[in-house]
Amino acid sequence: MRAGNKLALILLLTPLLLWIGLLIIIPHIDMFLVSIRERVGVGKYQISLANYWTFLGEPLYLVTFARTAIMSVLATVLTLIIGFPVAFFIAKIAKGRLQSSLFLLCLVPFWVSELVRTFGWMILLRETGLISNLLQWLGLVDGPVELLYNDVAMIVGLVYTSMLFMVVPLVTTLESLDDSIIEAGYDLGGSTVSITREIIIPHAMPGIVSGSIVVFMLSLGNYLTPTMLGGKDSLWFTELIYSQFIVRFNWELGAAFGFMLLILSSAIIWLLLKLTGQTLEKTMT
Repeated sequence: MRAGNKLALILLLTPLLLWIGLLIIIPHIDMFLVSIRERVGVGKYQISLANYWTFLGEPLYLVTFARTAIMSVLATVLTLIIGFPVAFFIAKIAKGRLQSSLFLLCLVPFWVSELVRTFGWMILLRETGLISNLLQWLGLVDGPVELLYNDVAMIVGLVYTSMLFMVVPLVTTLESLDDSIIEAGYDLGGSTVSITREIIIPHAMPGIVSGSIVVFMLSLGNYLTPTMLGGKDSLWFTELIYSQFIVRFNWELGAAFGFMLLILSSAIIWLLLKLTGQTLEKTMT
């Protein structure tokens, strides 16, 4: 390889290596090193797994940890159930200007920050909000209904804030499915259910897995939506991490919590890839 080509390759790879090294690898190594420190005096530390034993020995931490994982999986499943028909309609049924308009409608909510979108749901779900007033007008309730600060409101917020990240990979994958294959399935006597099960879903599996990974990671690491829509009793693990770092200044325990969250997300993604028979290379291309 000529010197000029080597220099071009180095210049091309340098931003990527800096990004991975400075923003991913080094922070995670540092977080792990902090997590295995134990204070033994003012400014004195020793290497110990005490922070991890604290996590494993406190039922509240374990319950919150498991609850966050379960709710994140639930939010991912609901996002997939809602997003798949939307993506299929955009990719295979809508044509021309309608297709572009529908895709644009999916993008519009993300032109504002997550904070603004979450405040929008708070306005809708509060006692004097549109939904409460509509229920009263229909005669379904006798007075104002508080729909905020519960698990349902939190799941609604998580699904809403993550929907685009499920729809986009699904649309991209479904657009590559030849319409003639679906028509051939009908010609051979297949039903809509069987064609969906045998043709559409297997073809869309890379997009399903890719979207599910992104949505799950966003839900698992979300702090704003659970706090604002779930309230102070939402029991979300990122709130515990925030509390340890910012409120209690216990960086060692907060780092241990963060590393446990990293292990949890990696384990669930690995399990998803194994169950679906997909690889990261296939889902990300």
